[in-house]
Amino acid sequence: MALYNPYRHDMVAVLGETTGRRTLRVLRDTMRTHPEGAQILHERPRISLATLDLRRLRSLPEGSLGREYLRFLDVNRVSPDTRAPTRFVDDEELAYVIQRYREVHDMLHTLLGMPTNILGEIVVKWFEAVQTRLPMCILGALFGPLRLSTPSLQVLLSELIPWAVQNGRRAPCVLNLYYERRWEQPLGALRQELGITAPPLDVRRLGQT
Repeated sequence: MALYNPYRHDMVAVLGETTGRRTLRVLRDTMRTHPEGAQILHERPRISLATLDLRRLRSLPEGSLGREYLRFLDVNRVSPDTRAPTRFVDDEELAYVIQRYREVHDMLHTLLGMPTNILGEIVVKWFEAVQTRLPMCILGALFGPLRLSTPSLQVLLSELIPWAVQNGRRAPCVLNLYYERRWEQPLGALRQELGITAPPLDVRRLGQT
């Protein structure tokens, strides 16, 4: 179910925890060797409605990361609290790494300019697969497109996957970004810092399939 339906966060979570331990160690080690990533591992910040200062985010300038992240949540009617807690990883530090990955998922939608329709989710999954090498991301990227219509599949294969892969390879590890300390940073400046380019087309116009 998790392979075919990226909306099933519960099944995706179970798949990720039971298949990605070796990759989680690599991600953990990558974070340990990066100043910002190491600070995240040490302080273990969480992204949830309990930790977000929504009033402050709404007061930030147009185009800032915080304002655009909140806009993404509002427009797509999603909440950071929908991410399942880690249950099947017994190593405390590795459990935090996969929890952090889940909680920055919506941040990646914001960075990539992708909506939450199924095509947007698949594009983000391709970016995550290149970035993290987590088995659940790779499998979701490969099997998710099976649910698309032929026109959407053609656009995905010809334009969106190459764009997602290119950006995933070019960008540094997105788990090393302390997003909560970058709320005021202009989103455009952050994209430039990471080497993330604009999407080749507006995925919102392609609908759900």
